[in-house]
Order: sequence, then C-alpha cells, then structure tokens
Amino acid sequence: MKEGDFVYRLVSESERYGQGEKPKIYAELEYVGEQDEITIGHAASPFYFPMKELTRNYSIDYMMNEPYITTTLKKGELLREDYTGSGGYSEQDTKDYQNFIRSLKDGFPEGRYVVYGSADFVIHPAEGETGEEPEKYKIQAEIEFEVSP
Repeated sequence: MKEGDFVYRLVSESERYGQGEKPKIYAELEYVGEQDEITIGHAASPFYFPMKELTRNYSIDYMMNEPYITTTLKKGELLREDYTGSGGYSEQDTKDYQNFIRSLKDGFPEGRYVVYGSADFVIHPAEGETGEEPEKYKIQAEIEFEVSP
C-alpha cells in the first residue's frame, strides 16, 4: 500500500500453515520521497498486527507499549518487523476464548485468519516551521492465511 512518500507491505510467508505452527508474518515500511532520509514518530513500533480468526469469529488484539520514539528512515531502505505474537483476554471472556488465546503461544490452532495490519506514525514539521500540525499516517492492509491439520 502506498500513501504519500511511504510504501507499507504486510506479508505472510505462506497462505497455509500446519496446526500448531507459528505463522511467519512481517511488515515493512519504505520511504520513497525526495529527501535522503526522514524521521517518523511512533509508539514502541510503527507496526500493528491485530487479527481475527474467522471460523470462530474471535478477535486477537495486538497490544503495544506507547512510549513516543522516533526512527529515521533512509530513502530506499526497508524498516522491517516480524510478528511475534498477540492476544489477551479478561476474566469476563468465555472459557473457550481464554483457552483459544492461551493456545496461540504454542502455535495457531486450525482456522482461517485475517491480519488487519497497519503502519501508524507521524512526521513533525521541519524546525522553524511554526503553526503546522504533525502529518499523521495510518497505512492499512489486510492479508489472510489458513491453519489446517
């Protein structure tokens, strides 16, 4: 997905994984603008990987620490991050849902999944440019994969 001077990619290395296997998913952000580099501001990461398991209709939330940090992107170089896991539940959730979320740490159970990925970041105005608001970006993409026995 391209937005402004940025290209966001959301990739699953396979369309199908075996039951109990951890999906290999990653996101990339590339700056393709005219400057040699640009600095973006974001939470712990600019990348988010929330999912939904379509067979059971379960949401798999993606939590992230929210400090404000910056990353400098060099033109034509990729910023890449692998999906490392997600999901959480509360005591109000059903036991089935709690068991499902707990099972993700050992690999994904059988089902169809969609990843609602995004790159979420801001660009602050150049020094000396007063009165301008930061440019906000939320570039989104979706991919699906299946887990079968």
